[in-house]
Amino acid sequence: MHESVQAEVMMSFLVSEELSFRIPVELRYETCDPYAVRLTFHLPGDAPVTWAFGRELLIDGVGRACGEGDVRVAPADPDALGDVLIRLQVGGDHALFRSSAAPLVAFLDRTDKLVPLGQEGALSDFDASLGEALDRILAEEQSAG
Repeated sequence: MHESVQAEVMMSFLVSEELSFRIPVELRYETCDPYAVRLTFHLPGDAPVTWAFGRELLIDGVGRACGEGDVRVAPADPDALGDVLIRLQVGGDHALFRSSAAPLVAFLDRTDKLVPLGQEGALSDFDASLGEALDRILAEEQSAG
């Protein structure tokens, strides 16, 4: 059985230095993909957009700048735990979001209670073994019936 953790956070979508607006962002973590978190951005006038990236990247990014390539996460002020910047990039286009660190930390704490950091592999192996066992049982039932 797959379990999940969800939260909704209001983030600022930083369009430019002069323009930003608040949007709801759904955070989701599922045991069926224990290494990833999903952020679904609800932009006005557009269909929701979901990004999946490593849970550890989000954990690390709350306290220090990290990430390479398409996803980068960093504290807005490296000397204070206040806001977090999340930069998402596709090709030459990018989007920058700012969130209070507190709801991200609360969400990540709930994910850690569900699957402690470092224990994801054990869960993945269990799920794979369970899936294989169910496939064998179904195959045996089909061949017997």
